[in-house]
Amino acid sequence: MKKPFTYLLKKWTESSLVLRILIGLIIGAVLGLLVPEWTWIGILGKLFVSALKAVAPVLVAVLVMASIAKAHGGLGPRFRTVISLYLISTLAAALVAVTGSTLFPVTLKLQDVAEGSAPNALTDVFSNLLTNMVSNPLASISSANYIGILFWAILLGVGLKLVASPGTIQVVSDFADVITLVVKWIIQFAPFGILGLVFSAVSESGLDIFTIYGRLVLLLVGCMLFNTLVLNPLWSFLATRRNPYPLLWTCLKESGLQAFFTRSSAANIPINMALCKKLGLDKDFYSVSIPLGATINMNGAAVTITVMTLAVAHTLGIEVNFISAVFLGVIATLGACGASGVAGGSLLLVPLACSFLGIGNDIAMQAVAVGFIIGVVQDSVETALNSSGDVFFTATAEYRERQKGQ
Repeated sequence: MKKPFTYLLKKWTESSLVLRILIGLIIGAVLGLLVPEWTWIGILGKLFVSALKAVAPVLVAVLVMASIAKAHGGLGPRFRTVISLYLISTLAAALVAVTGSTLFPVTLKLQDVAEGSAPNALTDVFSNLLTNMVSNPLASISSANYIGILFWAILLGVGLKLVASPGTIQVVSDFADVITLVVKWIIQFAPFGILGLVFSAVSESGLDIFTIYGRLVLLLVGCMLFNTLVLNPLWSFLATRRNPYPLLWTCLKESGLQAFFTRSSAANIPINMALCKKLGLDKDFYSVSIPLGATINMNGAAVTITVMTLAVAHTLGIEVNFISAVFLGVIATLGACGASGVAGGSLLLVPLACSFLGIGNDIAMQAVAVGFIIGVVQDSVETALNSSGDVFFTATAEYRERQKGQ
């Protein structure tokens, strides 16, 4: 006869993770409304996100190294496809935001100046990217610098492939499997983490956020949803000539839902890796494309940067012509690729876009403050779009190559 604890644990792991998360979501929202003073519940959310953030850099480093070392070629076309999809969709998202802001202009109440550091020019973004790329590999892992992690992991993977013995490569591969198993254990606690995150959001902000900045939130979310539900499926259909919506729904349900609450593309990397495995994708491919997507596939960030910048322009009465708006979309795309994969990462790039329109940093940082106020909605939807898109486009790229091979 099975022990009660073992039996319950088996039933817990075998039940639907999405269903468990939805239950945690509902319980967290109810507790946030009824007993907001029970702040200790929010610790569950902090522990879950912190655990994911802690293990994700190590997971990415060892998986990329192992994948490169064991790769037998044939990854090139898929990488070209997925990178093209990442960049095209991000630029399209920025242009959707330009169109939405032009059709439905919103203004802000700019009062308090937010404190924070932000890049002052586009050259700063590229300079930071290059500097991060060659930073100390151990420091990159400890600080979750994914540009640096990818750079060094690829180099080490190539080195292993060229000079290491099969036994050494197998050790690295086994270590990657161990880290993957640890991630699976952490993900089993997602319902409790989501419960804590939802409790914190509801107890701190309530429903006021939808009334104070309702129009701005609607514009941001509307642009993001249009990109997610219309444009992303369009790019996938053009690449594969197959119905993209079943795949899209799976990505939103199993990746986007959790990313919505963790509000961190970096923290969602292990979850996306697990989903790619569930979809039957090539581990050598997705172990590189997923962390790369968490760095450069920033559709939601491009929307946020563009909408917030144009909202400041409308508030100040600055006329933005079509050509300037298109250039702003390009800048938002490039800036979004440099946005950090953490909560609120895109907001600190708003001053960069504002500087293109001649708006000073003090004014722009006030818009950043507004962004943090609505972040419970804006950043959650943004991250869900960004992170689920990583899996969606990775799968699209692989399906495209499979069709070519048939």
